[in-house]
Amino acid sequence: MNSVNANVTPMMAQYLELRKEHPDALLFFRMGDFYELFFEDAVQAAAALDIALTKRGKHLGEDIAMCGVPVHAAEGYLLTLIRKGFRVAVCEQLEDPSEAKKRGAKSVVKRGVVRMITPGTLTEDSLLQARQDNFLAAFSQVRDKAALAWTDMSSGALHVSECSLAELSPLLARLAPKEMLISQSAENTIEDLILEAGCSVTRLAPASFDSASAERRLCDLYKIQSLDAFGGFHRAEKGALGAIVEYLSLTQKGNLPFLRRPEKETALKSVQIDAATRRNLELTETLSGDKQGSLLSVIDYTITGAGARLLVNRLTNPVRDISILKDRLDAVEALASYADLRQDLRGNLKNIPDLARALSRVSLDRAGPRDLGAIRTSLATALLIHKTCESQVLPKEIDSAIHACIGHDDLIGVLDAALVSEPPLLARDGGYVAAGYIPELDNLRNLRNDSRSIIASLQAEYSEQCDIGSLKIKHNNVLGYFIETPASYASKMMATPLADIFIHRQTTANAVRFTTVVLSELETKILNAGAQALILEKQVFDQLTAAILETAAEIHATSQAIAVLDTSCALAELASKKSWSRPILTTDQRFAIVGGSHPVVEAALKKDGGNFVVNDTDLSPQSGSSLWLLTGPNMAGKSTFLRQNALIALLAQIGSFVPASKAEIGVVSQIFSRVGASDDLARGRSTFMVEMVETAAILNQADENALVILDEIGRGTATYDGLSIAWATVEHLHEVNKCRTLFATHYHELTALHEPLERVMNATVKVKEWDGEIIFLHEVTKGAADRSYGVQVAKLAGLPLAVTERAQEVLTKLEADNLAGHSGISAEDLPLFSAQPKNYVTPKKSKTDEILETVSPDEITPQEALNLIYELKSSES
Repeated sequence: MNSVNANVTPMMAQYLELRKEHPDALLFFRMGDFYELFFEDAVQAAAALDIALTKRGKHLGEDIAMCGVPVHAAEGYLLTLIRKGFRVAVCEQLEDPSEAKKRGAKSVVKRGVVRMITPGTLTEDSLLQARQDNFLAAFSQVRDKAALAWTDMSSGALHVSECSLAELSPLLARLAPKEMLISQSAENTIEDLILEAGCSVTRLAPASFDSASAERRLCDLYKIQSLDAFGGFHRAEKGALGAIVEYLSLTQKGNLPFLRRPEKETALKSVQIDAATRRNLELTETLSGDKQGSLLSVIDYTITGAGARLLVNRLTNPVRDISILKDRLDAVEALASYADLRQDLRGNLKNIPDLARALSRVSLDRAGPRDLGAIRTSLATALLIHKTCESQVLPKEIDSAIHACIGHDDLIGVLDAALVSEPPLLARDGGYVAAGYIPELDNLRNLRNDSRSIIASLQAEYSEQCDIGSLKIKHNNVLGYFIETPASYASKMMATPLADIFIHRQTTANAVRFTTVVLSELETKILNAGAQALILEKQVFDQLTAAILETAAEIHATSQAIAVLDTSCALAELASKKSWSRPILTTDQRFAIVGGSHPVVEAALKKDGGNFVVNDTDLSPQSGSSLWLLTGPNMAGKSTFLRQNALIALLAQIGSFVPASKAEIGVVSQIFSRVGASDDLARGRSTFMVEMVETAAILNQADENALVILDEIGRGTATYDGLSIAWATVEHLHEVNKCRTLFATHYHELTALHEPLERVMNATVKVKEWDGEIIFLHEVTKGAADRSYGVQVAKLAGLPLAVTERAQEVLTKLEADNLAGHSGISAEDLPLFSAQPKNYVTPKKSKTDEILETVSPDEITPQEALNLIYELKSSES
């Protein structure tokens, strides 16, 4: 490096040294009011940010590429770079330029990288989505064990779960982490799996995942002797947790955020939902990637960012513990019943900023005065919430949350006394400490802000005592403040009793200039007042952040309580507005829904003035029909019926009321969905292969407490192949998996299975034929459909009349031959590729058609149009 730097400026040598230390990131190099980028960094950043690429000097005989962004607007540029997959090392000036000058005219300001910004380590509100977690995850493997740990450093949550390679994809689909840490020794197949989930991958040295080192790191972080205090963790789990802590320390340059004690999750606590099912059910986004139209978009009535994130967490991770669900449902029922209390709570929640994220920035020494103000407002509002509810008898979940809202009186008092009502964003601007909190600071501010009136007052005093009306106190950059009097009054001035205090500074042709000790001291105070005021304010800021960090755990508990209250109020608001009912949860295989609906489809229909047709479902063992074979035409609502039952089960197991007049549900262990058709060309999978892979996952994993919805199995291959696969799949679900199943199909032959398979029931979606058309009634009833009405649906879709008429002719022939026992028909009978079907007669044009063919609407006048109407009327008669 020394030889490379021999012919560059000291500043550029400093840049190259820092760049060498962070080869995998763009270096934001602070130079005054700009972050500058050089060389290849500048080329990449300019292209990504669409900003001008310039040059500065030469290096090794070539121009040095350069671009820059203003410091005050840097966050917007950083967000763009992070979203485009870049990592950024932020290099700040670590001293004032005046300090560097003391070491010599050519000395370079000390600089250093203060943080690394990566997709999983964002904390600024402007870089984060308020209603969505920003997870950083780590995957560790130790022999036959593997684990995934994850955290949102902006809110402090830390979790770990045992996770085999087969379980990794479903867990990634649930969490949607922004960045994943894996070992440099990990197989490429693991990285491919992570990238496929849309997650950025960062490889760390294997030592980062060493379980022994990880345990020491975690014990140091939580100041404990052993991790046994938090429960048992095996080596892979320790390695994953330790990798996260080391990475955070590395990227934050030793400043770790506040992290809650690690929580261990097990598969037995959660409803298992694979990636394909999450996509098919459109839980948080639609198949096209939109938020609008997802289940979340319909049920989210939360007000705070923390409540929104908790709702997403519950929606993507339904639980199986009935006691937890009972507490949640009790809370929703109480708040749905007490409308006034619910509205009071929601009114207070509107005033609460994002407490958890503000606390995280404080712990990272990245907070501003506005964050302190947010903490003050949040804690004060939490206290109001407690006062609103303290006289109420409330369920356990609400009561616990209410009690976690108190205990911050001293901190609220300090913050209230120290901070102005609306603190500024940045500490460097000052002006956030309230007047009266520190008398010395008030004096400095008065001196800084009222210097003109103070100088004017001193001028009046000297003028009066010297009896010289033309005496002035002035200022210039050479002398600073000085007293000036016309030359003709100089002798008079020196003859006054104040003569001894005046010190001669300068004589000009027309005036004489003096100073005094008082004026010199006042000048010094005025010049330093601003800087000293900022120093005092920074001291207050540090004292306040220290006070906050002393009670960080309690503050975090309050932030969790606020999230719980918001989520419970939101689900109560949902239940009240939509008249949903409380589900009855049991430990058996019951599944009885009365008047069930699809929440998203129903909301869309109501928006357009329509009504949703509700349906009943009973897959309970008591009904003797735990597997329904559902037939009926396309567009009749089979897929909607399948999905709505899965969504009702899922909503019940997040602790929500459900869109049904009554629901009794035995706790579901797994939800599987195989609905719709899509290919996976990137991995060389056809539509049929994707269908078979998803079906295989269901048949190999579903236990007897699972809920399975299947639609159109076997439709992507030859008729008899598909029918055989669908037939065998039904038998396997009935005999081996023995789970609650809704199976929609167009293979009417499958309806015969209800006789040999005792728990199979045929169901169909009713339609009505009228004048050759079909009317969809969307009602599910017992029985089997006698036909699929495919030709009629094709007609509704807009296929040309000639095509649908020919299709009906072919269908009639095929059905007749099938009834006659024929094995097939010849191409002569069905010339499918002829331009016109056999015996096709071109319809004769009517008189109206002939007249209209000669008319050009853009060219006729209103009178001609009126005459045309009369002509058409007469031709029809």
